[in-house]
Amino acid sequence: MKIAIAQLNPTIGDIFGNSNLILEAAKKAEVEGANLLLTPELSLIGYPPRDLLINPSFIADAGAQLLQLAQALPPELAVIVGTALPNANAVQLGGKSLFNSAVLLQNGAVKQVFHKRLLPTYDVFDEDRYFEPGENSNYFSIGEVKIGVTICEDLWNNEEFWGKRSYAGDPVSDLAKLGVDLVLNLSASPYSAGKRGVRSAMLQHSVIRCGIPIIYANQVGGNDDIIFDGSSFGVNRKGDFIQVLGSFETDFAVLEYDENKQDLIGSGGIGQDARSTTDLSFHPAEGDAEIWAALVLGVRDYVRKCGFSKVVLGLSGGIDSALVAAIASCAIGPENVLGVLMPSPYSSDHSVNDALELARNLGVAIELLPIGDLMKTYDRTLADLFVNTTFGIAEENIQSRIRGNLLMAISNKFGHLLLSTGNKSEMAVGYCTLYGDMNGGLAVISDVPKTRVYSLCRWLNSGSEKIKNQVNLGKEIIPVNIISKPPSAELKPGQIDQDSLPDYDVLDDILQRLIEHHESAQKIVAAGYDEAVVKRVVKLVRQAEFKRRQAAPGLKISDRAFGTGWRMPIAKSSFY
Repeated sequence: MKIAIAQLNPTIGDIFGNSNLILEAAKKAEVEGANLLLTPELSLIGYPPRDLLINPSFIADAGAQLLQLAQALPPELAVIVGTALPNANAVQLGGKSLFNSAVLLQNGAVKQVFHKRLLPTYDVFDEDRYFEPGENSNYFSIGEVKIGVTICEDLWNNEEFWGKRSYAGDPVSDLAKLGVDLVLNLSASPYSAGKRGVRSAMLQHSVIRCGIPIIYANQVGGNDDIIFDGSSFGVNRKGDFIQVLGSFETDFAVLEYDENKQDLIGSGGIGQDARSTTDLSFHPAEGDAEIWAALVLGVRDYVRKCGFSKVVLGLSGGIDSALVAAIASCAIGPENVLGVLMPSPYSSDHSVNDALELARNLGVAIELLPIGDLMKTYDRTLADLFVNTTFGIAEENIQSRIRGNLLMAISNKFGHLLLSTGNKSEMAVGYCTLYGDMNGGLAVISDVPKTRVYSLCRWLNSGSEKIKNQVNLGKEIIPVNIISKPPSAELKPGQIDQDSLPDYDVLDDILQRLIEHHESAQKIVAAGYDEAVVKRVVKLVRQAEFKRRQAAPGLKISDRAFGTGWRMPIAKSSFY
């Protein structure tokens, strides 16, 4: 028996377009001689659909399209499609009005339905807002083979692997008790740095524990702030990876189940990007290569799915805007990127030259808009009101807001998406200007700490030939001076970031401990950090909450990003 995996990149709400993606994959599966096609979680409507699910017409349209898809599919091919289905008992018995479901289609009809049992509510997930959990695990049969069906989180309650039990039920154990021969999983598992290795190790452990092979189909693509890496695979009963599909790209592969061996066997590498078992670790945890690939995919899909074709960003000659420009150039092509250089009287000559050199390296268009005269106009307008006050943050921020206004004017005039360039370190402590450098429709590196920004830029310059070939780059992408000079906002003479912040090596480790590991200030101090520095950083993080609430959506690459999964109150006690 041959089972095809369609690693799809659906667009949320594009029911017809997503249906066509499934249909195209089904036709390919038929040509390859497959008996069964597996697609990702909610493949018909896209994940996460969020409050589209409370729109009755959306659910009705999805239901109608599901039936049309069933009629259009190759009749002999069994296809598993993810969608949201109404809960017929909700009115009489209570509960949510929908199920997160997997539907078996064959011979023009719905043959069987399976409901997701474990509904996550942590981080970016909010599934119990919409869905009723399924009560039981179940299977279907092709010939004599019993095939169990699970949906994403249903595989993530392995108590032995995690050292704890997150849910009362364990769908995998329940399927084992039913005597299934194979487990399928439809997934939409978001990317975070290093997660691919953890995910594969967890599923490998589950297979060995239950003695049942698993085929895992994960969504790929960017949807708003969330990135999905794909990396689908099949694992045999021994825990060997029979085939691994590509990461950060759509892909297709066919695996074979041998009924005599009661196990998955190799299929000759039909997938576009098959990898060996040893490659499943992909890159070292939090490696620059995988983070780069995730950010490029996130920008490409955000631009495409939001209906844009070109982007604009401010180029300061600093490292953050340089990295964002490089990501955008690789994502949508340098011909679709406009950099705007807006020097003030405080901008150094080397920053201007560095920005121009970067633009030449990338092949992006650049506009030069000096802001000195605009600054003088603001000074004159505010002179009477600001009389007898000293130059300070208010005047510094005017420069940033002038630049923000100019960038928004260009965005409005030409329909370009404005990319903001602030990093996670700055967003965490509020070292950014509301309605200035925070302006934008997408914050590309707002989940990338400053130290990682430097690491990514060095990696780009170290011989990333594949990346360079994509954008016709030479040996050096980021000018060396941008990497080597002290970081500075250049809003006053001689300013550097460390006038206001600890060294980034220190700051980023404190922030990781505080934000991602939830360590207390006392525990961070006990790790060897200066108490005054720690208390100051903690205070800055708390005070900057109102800024983060108004920030553009940012691409999530960590376990704890300032986005969908970050739900801190603004008005709160200063103790927490």
